[in-house]
Amino acid sequence: MRNQLRLSAETTPWPLTTTGLPSPTSATKTPSSPTATGEEDLAVGGVRLAEIAATYGTPAYVLDEADVRARARAYRSALPEAEIAYAGKAFLCRAMIGWVRSEGLSLDVCSGGELALARHVGFPADRIVLHGNAKTPRDVQDALGYGVGRIVVDSTYEITQLAVAAHARHPQKVLIRVTPGLDAHTHKAIATGVEDQKFGFSLATGAAADAVRQVLHWQLAERPALELAGLHCHLGSQITSVEVFAEAARRLIALMAWIRDEFNVIVPELDLGGGHAVGYRDGDPDFDLDQYARTIRTVIAKACHQHRLPVPKLTVEPGRAIVARAGVTLYRVLTMKRIPGIRTFVAVDGGMSDNPRPALYGSAYTARLIGRTSTATPEPMTVVGRHCEAGDIIARDLPLPADLRPGDLLAVPCTGAYQHSMASTYNQICRPPVIAVRDGVARVLIRRETLEDLQARDVSL
Repeated sequence: MRNQLRLSAETTPWPLTTTGLPSPTSATKTPSSPTATGEEDLAVGGVRLAEIAATYGTPAYVLDEADVRARARAYRSALPEAEIAYAGKAFLCRAMIGWVRSEGLSLDVCSGGELALARHVGFPADRIVLHGNAKTPRDVQDALGYGVGRIVVDSTYEITQLAVAAHARHPQKVLIRVTPGLDAHTHKAIATGVEDQKFGFSLATGAAADAVRQVLHWQLAERPALELAGLHCHLGSQITSVEVFAEAARRLIALMAWIRDEFNVIVPELDLGGGHAVGYRDGDPDFDLDQYARTIRTVIAKACHQHRLPVPKLTVEPGRAIVARAGVTLYRVLTMKRIPGIRTFVAVDGGMSDNPRPALYGSAYTARLIGRTSTATPEPMTVVGRHCEAGDIIARDLPLPADLRPGDLLAVPCTGAYQHSMASTYNQICRPPVIAVRDGVARVLIRRETLEDLQARDVSL
């Protein structure tokens, strides 16, 4: 059966090599289950990657279900008193929503499309948080119609829009997204805690206080339309510092104290967002979840004691941190181009349409030859895609075997987050499938896009 592939061969632990993916016992950037087979092929979730490529074609995203579940449980274990809301923008499909639900996580969505997917599989509405700096009227109506637990408000216009729409039903719980004015020292395109960006209400300018007044106007009206459930912030992505989250907590709790003093209202929830860093290559810094849990717990308790406030319910929103390392992307080498004294280019059958992150953020990846043994000396090579862009680069200056040739397979680890979610059909190239692996079985979560799919939307003559 093509939609399911079972591996029956024995596998053994895969050792660290200078040209390959790291060992699971090192600071691994791969799923937690990689093993090497007798044919020197790499297996994930008990399934040979080369066999997946042969069965489902390339490019292909491979996702280790057990790894996703283990990382979800790690968050629940580190923060048992908190709500863990998986940030669906990292990767979302019906199966992923099912995994999230069964592991006891909530779900953070940021569009009507993501909400519709959650609704389609019956994810509990009260465990959904809706984000977005520019929600459409349809987004708002759909969220209210499904009864989502909380909506994160991001503009004064949205507060009014939401209040008017909610009047016909019941008070909608909202979180006010606060910009705390903190620089998490990440890439400019993913820094969201500073002043000069599109998200949230500024704490420094008083916009956050004004938003509180506006929400409470609707909460304290004769017919309440909104309920201030909590304060929210998101500082950016790929953040390694725990202290920046601690300072955000202090600032938001101080705002909670001001709300109590000014309006005699206790705000019961504090959402510190996500953005926890994932190292994509050996040597890249990681986020220390255990240190984060200890520090945030202590800081919140101390700040609440100082301001004479009850400790709020904490929510965190990891996305990349749960799914990134569960993913591996498979490519087939199409051609080689050696420019003497300059560079060797390895062109594969995918690229920026299935992983735009290197072009967008300069994100760095590694890759490894799979499917055959090579004893050739490693040479620096740059893996590029097939698209009509000079910036279509997957990974620069990697040590790959000198005998690499067209037809070989490459595995690129740590591609579970923001690859499929951000994929496009640039150059009318079809998007890859997502293949889940677990306990020696592979199954299709999302099928490969076809040329017929692309043409079906073109209705012009």
